[in-house]
Amino acid sequence: MVSKDQAIGGVIFAVCVIIGVLYTLGLFYFGNPFGWELSFTLVAIPVFIAFIAVMAIGAWIGWTMATTPPPKPIEEITSELEEKKEEAPETKEVEKTEATVELKEEEKKPEKKTKKEK
Repeated sequence: MVSKDQAIGGVIFAVCVIIGVLYTLGLFYFGNPFGWELSFTLVAIPVFIAFIAVMAIGAWIGWTMATTPPPKPIEEITSELEEKKEEAPETKEVEKTEATVELKEEEKKPEKKTKKEK
C-alpha cells in the first residue's frame, strides 16, 4: 500500500511533468500569434529554461517522495528506546558480577615469589 507521502509525491511528479510538456508544446509547437518573432524569442528562451528547471526540480522532489519508504512511527521509536534503557542496567549488573568473580579468583591465587625474594 502506498503511504500518504508517496501518494503526494506521485501527484507532484505527474503534475510537473504534464505542465512541462504542455508548456513546451504551447511555446514551440503552436507558433507565435502576435508576430513578435525576435523579442518573443529573446524572452521565451530564458523563461523556458527557467521554467523547465523549476519543473525538473519539482518532478525530482515528487519522484523522491513517491519512491521513499515511509518513516517509522514515533511510537515505535520511543518504545525501542525504552526497551534499550531497560536492557542497559541488566547488562551493567552482569558486568559487575563478572568483575567481582574475577577479583575473588585473583585473591585466592597465591602470589609467586621471584628468585630474588627467595
